[in-house]
Amino acid sequence: MNTLKGKTILLTGSGGFIGRRLKTRMLAAGSEVHSLVRASSGTSEHVISGEGLAAVECLEGILQTVQPDIVIHLASLFLAQHTSGDIDSLIDSNIRLGLRLLEAMDRVGIKRFINTGTFWQHFENRDYDPVNLYAATKQAFEDILIYYANGRGFACATLQLYDTYGPGDTRAKILALLERTAREGSHLGMSPGQQLLDLVHVDDVCSAFELCAARILEGAVRGHEVYSVSSGSPLRLREMVELFSETSGRPLDIGWGERPYRPREVMEPYNRGKAVPGWKPVVALRTGLAEFLSKPEREKQ
Repeated sequence: MNTLKGKTILLTGSGGFIGRRLKTRMLAAGSEVHSLVRASSGTSEHVISGEGLAAVECLEGILQTVQPDIVIHLASLFLAQHTSGDIDSLIDSNIRLGLRLLEAMDRVGIKRFINTGTFWQHFENRDYDPVNLYAATKQAFEDILIYYANGRGFACATLQLYDTYGPGDTRAKILALLERTAREGSHLGMSPGQQLLDLVHVDDVCSAFELCAARILEGAVRGHEVYSVSSGSPLRLREMVELFSETSGRPLDIGWGERPYRPREVMEPYNRGKAVPGWKPVVALRTGLAEFLSKPEREKQ
């Protein structure tokens, strides 16, 4: 986008599926993109080190060096179901990292920020009811962000994402599972399949981030805004599997009802959110599935 050309962007989560695609697109648009990573990533980009105040000071130094026009925070830990041993990791990834980043930004005077949330913050279409602990930590950080917006003058937004997919996606999610089942000719036991899925192509997701960043950079955002990145056209899991089989040209041996629904299964995605102004999905699901199936790099990563 023209608004992003020449802008400096600091990105967390650039090693993830969405982060990789977004970074590539922003670089192509003429942005200068810097990745903020943990020491364990093994890369030589801007590395977070230390704990507590030392971590804030480390981030402060990175921000002073990079001088980003905006920070986009994609990094998180997703767990559909947690164990007691996962609690510290969820808090570290989904709350503490972002909070330290906000505090460092405030100290440096850089106050444009995009956060990433999830539709799982809205179980049974409620204003707030977390599906799981992951969603609760995402809401907790969003609440913290509201303080920095109202109390520290940040211009920021949260994009609440739905199910994302696209070429190069190596995550162990439903499409990868279906592709493997079709390729191997194996049997797959599934739930009864009546839950609605809201699948959004990664390029549409990236467009939402780009438009939101442009909106903040243009001064159109005051405080904290929340947007849903939804296809607007959810379909039953059974219907999606049928479409996948048609698109791939391969039969799928599915055992419907052989597995129970997960605890607090989302049967109907949240549908009361608003989109980023000017944004709408453009990649049809059939087109996106064909692309997903045809891209050889998906299996090489």
